[in-house]
Amino acid sequence: MAGIVTIFGGSGFLGRYIARRLAKDGWRIRVACRRPNEAIQVRTYGVVGQVVPVFCNIRDDASVREVTRGVQAVVNCVGTFDARGKNNFEAVQDEGAGRIARIAAEEGVGRMVHISAIGAGEGSDSTYGRTKAAGEKAVLQHMPGAVILRPSVLFGPEDEFFNRFASMSRTGPILPVVGGNTRFQPVYVDDVAAAAQLGVNGKAAPGVYELGGPDVHTFRELMEQMLAEVQRRRAVVNIPFWLAKIMAGGFNVLNFLTGGLAPMPISPDQVRQLRHDNVVADGARGFAELGIQPTAMEAVLPDYLWRFRPSGQYAEIKASASNLRGGSGRAGFS
Repeated sequence: MAGIVTIFGGSGFLGRYIARRLAKDGWRIRVACRRPNEAIQVRTYGVVGQVVPVFCNIRDDASVREVTRGVQAVVNCVGTFDARGKNNFEAVQDEGAGRIARIAAEEGVGRMVHISAIGAGEGSDSTYGRTKAAGEKAVLQHMPGAVILRPSVLFGPEDEFFNRFASMSRTGPILPVVGGNTRFQPVYVDDVAAAAQLGVNGKAAPGVYELGGPDVHTFRELMEQMLAEVQRRRAVVNIPFWLAKIMAGGFNVLNFLTGGLAPMPISPDQVRQLRHDNVVADGARGFAELGIQPTAMEAVLPDYLWRFRPSGQYAEIKASASNLRGGSGRAGFS
């Protein structure tokens, strides 16, 4: 029977999909985030009063306890790519995850779903990967029955992967990437939300699940597929790791000197991550064990990448008109 669930980071990309699914199941949902006034859209996911954004800082025991008290399940979706500041890798992905699990255990919470990432490992050469592994260890220490989900790169209408590079393709004749031969297994955000839903409802066995989509592609292949979808001709140029390391170091220094004002397109830690494939490990439990059929990218990308086409929503109409005039049908490419 559905009760109350707290979703830490529930106003984020994945968290919103989880909230929608659990609301349909009848759960009352606390969406715990640092800026609840900016998350009021989550209220529309259920009936009046069913989904409520609440303030929480996962670096503070009292704050976490306040939103955990009286709930039957918790979901931790909080993650970061920040290496510095108060909300850095260790504070959020290690200590924060452990704090949520410890307080959930102290409050008698029955179920916990923790979102980690493929690549989490104590021996990872990236701080991101090491802190993700430390967070998993802390979660299992306090909540040994937790369900831990390790997705590959997420895609969906609000993603920061395909949308980012599609936006970059609007300017210039080239599209630079780091780790062009690195393999990824992109996974649809709502499929991961479905896995979390099973965990909250007690329909997934405890343990770690690695979640990837039905296809594995190199970074270059993913960019070529994206470019075909947005109907733009761009040269995908692979930046060597040695050069990317120098560039990322420069971005890092500039960002530090400007107090975070200068953008950092890629960080040194991300360069280290891109040296390794981001795919489901052989023998790992995944969607099959959860009874979920993962969604192919081809079924979703056209629904949101169309806005990056030169003719936007009119691209197909223009191509059709071109065919009627005896053209090639590729008039929308630029």
